[in-house]
Amino acid sequence: MTRLGLLFLLFLAPLAAADPRPNVLLILADDLRPDYGGARTPHLDELAARGMTFTRATCSYPICVVSRTEILTGLHGWERERDLPLWPEAFRAAGYRTWHVGKWHVGGRPADRGYSEVAGHFASGGGAWVVPGQRDWEGFPVTGYRGWIFQSGDGREKYPDLGVGLTPDISRRFADAAISLIDRKGDVPWFGQLDFTAPHDPLFMPPGLEGKYPPETRELPPDFLPEHPFDHGNFTGRDELLLDWPRTGDAVRRLLSVYAAVVDDLDAQIGRVLAALEQSGQRDRTLVIFSSDHGMACGSHGLRGKQNQYEHTIGVPFIAAGPGIPAGRRSEAQIYLRELYPTTAEMAGVPVPARLAAGSFAPVLRGEKAGHHEAIHGYFTDTQRMIRTADGWKLIRYPQVDRWQLFDLTNDPHERRDLSSDPAHRARFEDLRARLATWRREAGDPLDRE
Repeated sequence: MTRLGLLFLLFLAPLAAADPRPNVLLILADDLRPDYGGARTPHLDELAARGMTFTRATCSYPICVVSRTEILTGLHGWERERDLPLWPEAFRAAGYRTWHVGKWHVGGRPADRGYSEVAGHFASGGGAWVVPGQRDWEGFPVTGYRGWIFQSGDGREKYPDLGVGLTPDISRRFADAAISLIDRKGDVPWFGQLDFTAPHDPLFMPPGLEGKYPPETRELPPDFLPEHPFDHGNFTGRDELLLDWPRTGDAVRRLLSVYAAVVDDLDAQIGRVLAALEQSGQRDRTLVIFSSDHGMACGSHGLRGKQNQYEHTIGVPFIAAGPGIPAGRRSEAQIYLRELYPTTAEMAGVPVPARLAAGSFAPVLRGEKAGHHEAIHGYFTDTQRMIRTADGWKLIRYPQVDRWQLFDLTNDPHERRDLSSDPAHRARFEDLRARLATWRREAGDPLDRE
């Protein structure tokens, strides 16, 4: 009996030593509208069915670099607290294995930012790798991801055989890299970030999806306009030059045709990653979060790009599933992308600095609370500032052209009726105007002026 008892204890020892903390997997799309551009997304739908979908998740600054920096730092884009650990650094310090796959569009290198492993690293290779004359699916000159290339994490080795710039099958390559890291099971939990480039321009038809989304079957966005009514601050920006002025219904339908196909392929590749989690036996111990760095206009409000404060762009798709999260829930809580850092840290028991601008919404994820922020705010350069309240009112300020917009999102979810000059809503306008000014002052907005 003594020998049997010893053998029993030896059998239990590895189980007792196993780290109970969850893995964390962030899957981030690029330029993905909250409505997925009309694409079919069965794998994301399945993820939503076993987790929680947030319908009012927000990126506060709608452009890649700033949004991704906020995600890593938990700070506003204008804050520079360099002594604070970044999101992956906090998890690595707590004993997590950390890894990064895909698009790298912040300063430094992954190894300098807290990631211990890198695969499928895709970043700018400099002017030497620019291919002259590249064009997208419709013949527009390629202006995005020029000279970007797969490379080693330190950038010393380049892999031009995998393509220069975006390619039709690039999402598959990212998924392959993520699966290779997921399969490296170990004794400690891991924090992984998988950054896809889809559906950022330049858009190319993914293999096998030709004809799945014919342009004539695409519905125009309900907020479609040929032109935006005034200069919102980015009329001459790169994104806006990807679609001829004025926007036409036919051009936008063609855009949405290939956009939906790229999102369809993105969903398929995410499905492969989720299947790898399940096949490796890690699904039930992994907190999976899917979102995008920001949305995209694609013809909404007469715009093509992302540099605006409308719901199709500051709003992002957001799904979270895993241990401790109720299945099949939808939440209207207002959350920021930069709050992912403290939220996942709380779910995993990882300490975070007290000076983060972001707050944890873990109680919402656990089903303990319904709301989070009574008001959220957005900003872009010195041309746009925004406040949106939990009861569905939004005020946008355009200081460079001295314009305001006021929307009642409850009755006008697509922001088609500007109420800023309506006397019936004057009190609401003045209240939101004052609250926006207070936030700018208290948050340290460097452009805190009318």
